[in-house]
Parts: sequence; C-alpha cells; structure tokens
Amino acid sequence: MGSSSPPDTSKTAKLERYNTYIRKINTTKLISASSKLLFRVTLLISLLLIFFFIVNINYPPLTTSSNSNNPHINHRILFSSAFYGGGATWEKQVRRSSTPKRVNGLSVLVTGSAGFVGSHCSLALKKRGDGVLGIDNFNSYYDPSLKRARQNMLAKHDIFIVEGDINDVSLLSKLFDIVPFTHVLHLAAQAGVRYAMQNPLSYISSNVNGFVTLLEVAKSANPQPAIVWASSSSVYGLNMKVPFSENDRTDKPASLYAATKKAGEGIAHSYNHIYGLSLTGLRFFTVYGPWGRPDMAYFFFTKDMIQGKAIKVYVSQDDKDVARDFTYIDDVVKGCVGALDTAEKSTGGGGKKRGPAQLRVYNLGNTSPVSVKKLVAILENLLNVKAKKNVVKMPRNGDVPFTHANVSLAYRDFGYKPTTDLSSGLRKFVKWYLSYYGIQSRIK
Repeated sequence: MGSSSPPDTSKTAKLERYNTYIRKINTTKLISASSKLLFRVTLLISLLLIFFFIVNINYPPLTTSSNSNNPHINHRILFSSAFYGGGATWEKQVRRSSTPKRVNGLSVLVTGSAGFVGSHCSLALKKRGDGVLGIDNFNSYYDPSLKRARQNMLAKHDIFIVEGDINDVSLLSKLFDIVPFTHVLHLAAQAGVRYAMQNPLSYISSNVNGFVTLLEVAKSANPQPAIVWASSSSVYGLNMKVPFSENDRTDKPASLYAATKKAGEGIAHSYNHIYGLSLTGLRFFTVYGPWGRPDMAYFFFTKDMIQGKAIKVYVSQDDKDVARDFTYIDDVVKGCVGALDTAEKSTGGGGKKRGPAQLRVYNLGNTSPVSVKKLVAILENLLNVKAKKNVVKMPRNGDVPFTHANVSLAYRDFGYKPTTDLSSGLRKFVKWYLSYYGIQSRIK
C-alpha cells in the first residue's frame, strides 16, 4: 500500500486563531465599555455628593445634633433638609409673613409658634397688623397633630411657620439676614416638670442651649431686636412666702425644668449686661384654655372623665390640697403683647453694647389659686359626668404644692389685669375640646 498524506490542519488552526482574536477584541470592548460606565456612574455619584455637601453647608438639617439625645425630636431626612428653605418662594413667604400691615407695626419672630401660647400670641399680633414669623420644630413631646392643626389655623391668617430648631445657628442667622426683626417673642421650650426626670438632656438642649443660640444670633444682629421670653412660675420653687413676687428668692428650684428657667434668667442678665440686649422675662402661672397642651391636668382630666377613666387627684405630702394659680390664655396673651409694646430698644449692634439696656421680669398669673379638687368639680359640672377619683400623695418629682402670683408690677408697667375666672375659662376650653375632637356635646 502506498503512504497517505497527513490531514491538512492549517485551515482549522487559522479558524481557531481568528476566533480567539475576535474573543479578545470583544472582551476588550466589553471591559472598555464597563469601565466607561463605571466611571460615569462614579462621577455622577461624586457630583451628587458634592452638591448635597455644598447645599447642607448653606442650609444644614433643621434639627441639630444637639437634640440627638432626645427621642421626642423629629429628625428630617437629608434630602428634605438639603432643599428646605433655599429658594426664592420660601424667602418671599418669610418676608411677607413678617412685614407689618399697620404704621409703626412690630416685626416679631415668635419661637415655639405652633405651641399653645405661641399660636395664640402670633394670632393676636397678626390681627392687630403686626408682622409675625414663626419657627417651631414640631417635636413629639405631645401629639404633633395638634401643633399641625394650630399651624393650619395660623396659615389661614397668613402667618408662616418655619420648620426648624432654635439650636440651628445657620437657620436663625439666615432669618435675621432676611428680616430686620424689631422684636422676638421667645416661647420655644421643653415644657413639663415630670418629664424632666425621664429626659433631662432635652431640657438643657432646648431651655438653655436653645436660648443661648437665639441670644447669640440676636446680639450680632443690626439692629438688635428687643426680646420677650417665657420664664416660669416654677422658678419660685420651694419658696413658702405667698403670693409670689418678682423680688422673692428663686434660688431653690424644685425641678430640673425650674432650674433651666432660672438659668435662663441668669443668662438673660449676662447678655443684657455685656451686649445691650433688651430682655423681658415672663413668669407664666399654669396657663390653660382652648388649643392647650394635652400634658396639662385640666386637659387629660377632661379626656379621661369623658372616657369614664379614673383620674389621679394629688394632695401634698401632709395631705393638704394642691392648688394652682390657673391663668386663662387670653389674659396671658394680653400680658405678652403688653410686654412687647413696652419693651425698649436694645442698645447694642453687631455684638457691641453702646449703653445700658432694659432688663425686666414679670409674673403673669391670675392672682386667685384654685385647688385641683375644685378644678375637678368644675369639670364634672361642665361635662355632666361624675369623675372617678383616686386621691394620692404628690410624688417627690419636683412639682410644688401651690402657686400664687402677685401681678402688681405687670399691672403698673403695662396694665396687666386678668379678667377670666377658672369656671369661665374651663367652659371655653371644654367647648373647644368637644368641637375639636368631634364629641357630642353634653355641656351645660
């Protein structure tokens, strides 16, 4: 047999080399395309991060880290805080709300404007033609929906509330840059005596740090505003002399809340002395009425009595009645407005004092203490319900057994004269309560 020639593999080898070459090209193209895509995605993310970083320098989150220890503060997410308050529309709202409609009207920044006293004062000032701008952080110490309802009520009267925290220096500075406020009514605070035992740091953050932050911004403003701010009857603490007068000792606070308010009075004195800020402190005595705070006894007594639940009626450690100088909201509003109207101008500007400035403290009470038992009896009559009472001794949590205001100083300086007795005031409150919560009225 003749020898056969070997099979020709050259064509197969060439085809394999060609396929390998094509695969390499495709792989290179894929890697190149992936790299470009990855680069573009990375670049886009980087630009977004830079954008958010820049925006947040100019407009930081509206609730600050100083409140991080308070579980009852609403923390806005990064996205909303980055964009909030940065536009022309927002600034227009701020200016329009704070511009007075009457000749020589005030331009007032009201802190805590969605609160009980703050909303009532804002409305009273706006109705007489003053410019009013509110600021509130809408925290959840009590039901924020009530604060939102107050906000909606104020919005109907063209009062704009900036949603922000008084510890936010950048936000406050921005507001003072936009508006030359003539006055500040500082009512934002962490309220409540008993809650101070659960969350003490929230009181320091709001009542001390927040007040200092506001004063720091106000002292640097030009012109400096006159400031009226909420102290408290609780500063009288364990004082046994009645009625309480402004020149009584206030160095024995019975609660941390009282201590922060007393600290505020000392801080006010120092800023008045060093920077020429005009400062007026108002010591409120148990304010009550429509749109009130749900953590107050008259409010939750009403709620529990309607629902047939038992209520705790406190007596003192020596079995005496607990009594309060209950002050109706309309009377307190008149006192706040009177204090604003008689506040002299600050004497500093740009952080420098040019002369002595006004420094005042006043009681705003009703001058007629009423026992908690009597309060319950009035509510029983108004609601036509018999309360289920558990009489217990007041716990040693910082509350005091009685309060009683001497208001002669406020009467002398701006005509403060309370006119609403507890029965009349509670009647108005109950009427509002039944209407607001949609409860069928059984009121007499």
